[in-house]
Amino acid sequence: MVRTALVTGGTRGIGRAVAIALKSDGHRVAVAYHGNEEAARAFAHDTSIPTYKFDVSDFAACETALKQIEQAVGPVDILVNNAGITRDVQLHKMTPAQWHDVIGTDLTSCFNLCRLVIGGMRERGFGRIVNISSINGQKGQFGQTNYAAAKAGVLGFTKALALESAVKGITVNAIAPGYVATDMVAAVPQEILAKIVAQIPVGRLGHAEEIAGIVQFLVSDKAAFITGSTITANGGQYLV
Repeated sequence: MVRTALVTGGTRGIGRAVAIALKSDGHRVAVAYHGNEEAARAFAHDTSIPTYKFDVSDFAACETALKQIEQAVGPVDILVNNAGITRDVQLHKMTPAQWHDVIGTDLTSCFNLCRLVIGGMRERGFGRIVNISSINGQKGQFGQTNYAAAKAGVLGFTKALALESAVKGITVNAIAPGYVATDMVAAVPQEILAKIVAQIPVGRLGHAEEIAGIVQFLVSDKAAFITGSTITANGGQYLV
């Protein structure tokens, strides 16, 4: 069945791969982005998937955008909360802004978008929510108290919302990717990235399409009995 999907942070990296994969499955797809206008224009040109610019950490902005998306594309049946940023610095040097920016984009966004779509999903008796966490939300990471806290929070949020929503035909799951070849990972200094890859048993970074494949499964009817789960995809780097 054709569904309407919204992917946040959807014009680059994992989000881009997810949006393209869901469209290939026949779904109507919209993506949200915030910062990179050039990437958004290129994505829209390449994929013909509509893009919507708004700040996922701002509830009012999300509410306005959701109304536009529902009018243009349809009520959201599939939500992939993928938007995320880093502001890496050790805690004793971290500013309140660096803390709040990451918590807002990486965690509060899950509340904002889920809160706005969950009512309609409950009424229709169907929903698929996939929240993108991180290996560093499971094991922690030096210089990422803000990011690790946000991504760990996503896992608790996922479990609680899954319990609340299961009776209404809504599944809520999380994916915790390891290090995937995206712009965010490319920004890591090469000498540090080489050390990271050396710790991955499969010997390489992940591909965005591999994470997208997990999303495709979790939003399908084949995954209807899976909810409240975290799927780890990290090449064996951290075993949970």
